[in-house]
Amino acid sequence: MADLNDWDFLMGDWRVHHRRLRKRLAGCTDWDEFDGTCSSRKVLGGAGNIDDNALDFPDGAFRAVTLRAYDAATGNWSIWWLDSRNPAHLDPPLVGRFENGVGIFFADHVFEGKPIRVRFRWTELNSGKPRWEQAFSVDDGNDWEINWIMRFAGANFTAGGAERSECT
Repeated sequence: MADLNDWDFLMGDWRVHHRRLRKRLAGCTDWDEFDGTCSSRKVLGGAGNIDDNALDFPDGAFRAVTLRAYDAATGNWSIWWLDSRNPAHLDPPLVGRFENGVGIFFADHVFEGKPIRVRFRWTELNSGKPRWEQAFSVDDGNDWEINWIMRFAGANFTAGGAERSECT
């Protein structure tokens, strides 16, 4: 059962190493790697939390906010993403919970004009280096393409500079 302490592993300041598939849902196997930061705090008296993210994408840095809120009636968390590159757009929330040390969250979305299913997975929660991944499915969750992985580490962590590749 979910509770207000589910996200305690993420509270605080982090360095983040990102690995993002260069082109999504295109058969691409080339990844961009870059660093960023994340600062997470509880809000709503602990029934929510918010991240301030700085992402050093290879083609330019930007900021984003993650907002999470707990629904005590369902035991689920909802997750929203707000990106400074498109500040008038709030993505639909992913909804889910933590079970057996893994957080799994889903949403229906549209990517490049096509309906998709989106999945977030949080693992290695108590390792001191939690892992997040995003995956897309075009067949209602039968097959998934993992397209973004984030590794979190203490604020003094450095993983190296940006690396960029192109799919042909």
